[in-house]
Order: sequence, then structure tokens, then C-alpha cells
Amino acid sequence: MPAEDASRNGELSPQATLARRLNLLLDVVVAERGSPVTFREVEAGLRARGIKISRARWFYMKDGTGRLVSDPQLLAAICEMFDVDPSYLLNGVEGDVPERIDSQLEFVKSLRAARVKSFAARTLGDVSPETLRAISEYLNKDIDLHPNGERAAATPPRHTGDGRPATP
Repeated sequence: MPAEDASRNGELSPQATLARRLNLLLDVVVAERGSPVTFREVEAGLRARGIKISRARWFYMKDGTGRLVSDPQLLAAICEMFDVDPSYLLNGVEGDVPERIDSQLEFVKSLRAARVKSFAARTLGDVSPETLRAISEYLNKDIDLHPNGERAAATPPRHTGDGRPATP
């Protein structure tokens, strides 16, 4: 069952849950080191642990599409690479976010807000400091109103039947 076919009552499919968790791990790495994890890094890390993975499998795991990947050796090796308890990917229970990841989510949220502010400042060009301050205050309020935004950002987008992203 593809990620976009998640349960009609708002729950994520198992594939989407796995994708969300993988993307949270990847977001933490970006926050910690400042650059994303490449497929080659993932492939090399898994190979060092005796596990092979294809590029296609990795990407459909991250996107939450295709068959559910439930290979305990693969999932445990991924957890080992990202220094989290294997139960994070193996048990699929909502709400169990390792402390290291949870502590980085606020930082990831701040990074994203800073990117938006930087983009707005570049796009708007010569605007008064008061206007930029007002924009920053608005963005900060909006971020505070959506505390789960960082988790939503790590969730793969839903698609309509014609392949286009669904509007919220």
C-alpha cells in the first residue's frame, strides 16, 4: 500500500511511518553536520555492516512508496549508522522518538525558519528594518502555532490520483 493510500482516518501507513522516521534521522544529520547524507554514504555504511542496499530501495524507503521494508537486519544497521536504538525503526510505534533526535528537532525547526527569513530578506530587497522585524515576528509566531511542523516536513507529501501533490 503506497504512502498516499494511508488510512483514511488520518493515520500514516507503515511505509509513510518508516519514511517519516528515516527523514527525521536525515534531518538530524543535516542539523549536526550542516550537510545531508548522500546515498553513497548510506550504501558504504551499510556495506561496512554486511548489508547491501540499492539506490531504488533507499529512495522508496525515504519516500514511503513501494512495499514496506521490514528487514530487521537492514533497519537495525540503519539505526546503528545513525546512532539510535534499533527499536526506533523496528517497532513502528508512534511517539517513540529517541532523545537525540527529539533534542535536534527544535534546532532543525530554527534552521528552516532562518532559511525562510533569509529568503524573504533577499527577495524583498530594500525594505525597512521595521518591515523585516515584522516579517520575522510573524514567522516566529507562525512557527510557534505549528509545533508539529518539523515532523510534518519530514513526512512525504500526499498525492492525488493523477500524480500531483494534494493541496492541504
